[in-house]
Amino acid sequence: MKFYSPLTADFFPNDTEDLDDDYSEYEGIPYTGKELTGYRDVIRDAIYEDVKDFYGDLMRYYREDDSVRRKVVRAVPTVDEVNGELVGSLWVDTDAPLTAEEQAVFCAYISGQYSDGWGEGFEQRDIRVDDGTLAVHFWQEDGFKMTPSFEKIPKPEKNFLRPKMQLIGQDGNIFAIMGRASRLLKSSGQGDKAKEMRDRVMSCDSYQKALNIISEYVETELSPKPTPKRDRGDAR
Repeated sequence: MKFYSPLTADFFPNDTEDLDDDYSEYEGIPYTGKELTGYRDVIRDAIYEDVKDFYGDLMRYYREDDSVRRKVVRAVPTVDEVNGELVGSLWVDTDAPLTAEEQAVFCAYISGQYSDGWGEGFEQRDIRVDDGTLAVHFWQEDGFKMTPSFEKIPKPEKNFLRPKMQLIGQDGNIFAIMGRASRLLKSSGQGDKAKEMRDRVMSCDSYQKALNIISEYVETELSPKPTPKRDRGDAR
């Protein structure tokens, strides 16, 4: 499952000559999710760089020995565009469905991570964009809420060349696998497929589904094998 939450940022433009007197170089210009949609990919890349050392899993800091700990395998932050706004998006891989009470405990923990843990550090990371710098906030003092979401993910068209990629014996981290597949697709002139694959992987709800999606774009041990054609002599 995924949890969506509001996203805001402070924008610090390169050119400040035409800004009004209210602009503060220390506070920047407040941006809402609607104004951040054009920066989706660069923010996603910044999140990936920020979390890759610990595999993106915010559950590594969860210290309670309870049902939430036993059910939630990993929780990986990213951003998605929903109804014309860029929002915080948390991909949650679970071994079993969470009850309403467990969801409340889990969301309270993630709220703490966004406000005082990982999110506090991330908002201090300068994200360079063409026209300035962004400081992105997953935590909001007003109106913060985590909303569960279940989405249908589109599948790619079948008729395109899939480069081959081995899974067995390689780094099993989903970010590493996705990165290898993305590089293969880009090197074969399929940059659009690399982006499509990444968007689908970051929007799915389990590790296994993510592997299966990647295996639709690059040929792995999990890719479905074509059914061999039977000779006429085999027909009965």
